[in-house]
Amino acid sequence: MKKMIDYIKKEIWSPYVAGILLGVVGVLAVWLSDNLLGASGAFENIAGSVGKAIAPNLFDNLYFNFIMPPGLTWGVVLLIGVFFGGMLGAATSGTLMWGKKGSANSDAQWKRIFGPQIWKRWAIAFIGAIILEYAAGIAGGCTSGLAIAGGMLLAPAAFLFIAGMFASGIVIARLVYGKRY
Repeated sequence: MKKMIDYIKKEIWSPYVAGILLGVVGVLAVWLSDNLLGASGAFENIAGSVGKAIAPNLFDNLYFNFIMPPGLTWGVVLLIGVFFGGMLGAATSGTLMWGKKGSANSDAQWKRIFGPQIWKRWAIAFIGAIILEYAAGIAGGCTSGLAIAGGMLLAPAAFLFIAGMFASGIVIARLVYGKRY
């Protein structure tokens, strides 16, 4: 039991252990909730809830009434769980917010490329997340929905997405980091 607790507290896990656990979570999600993993639609559910409260006439349309209905959907619950699970994981590994090196987002490579300002690195990460969410909408789902859940179903689109995700990641890494990575 102590070995398991010590492993959970590690900052970096084996990708094989993490992959197996993710597979177990995916199977449990389908078995217990009759839903696949995927959370990109949760942002639209939340936006619809806020929008209907602020400007109900503007959000009274086909998209927010039937396709992405506002409210506490499975995706919203999953998104909340991912957030708090990530916080719990960071807390148990001792990397919550400030990391073991003493400063937020303190990766030396990030500092070298984007500068020493913490706010700038966080802003870039936030903008990147917005772009990722927008791209997920265009692609028809997020990484978890397309790659993980689609891969579990052996959907050809999932494997095309994974190949495209890795290829575009390599190209962007080369553009941003050049030969420094």
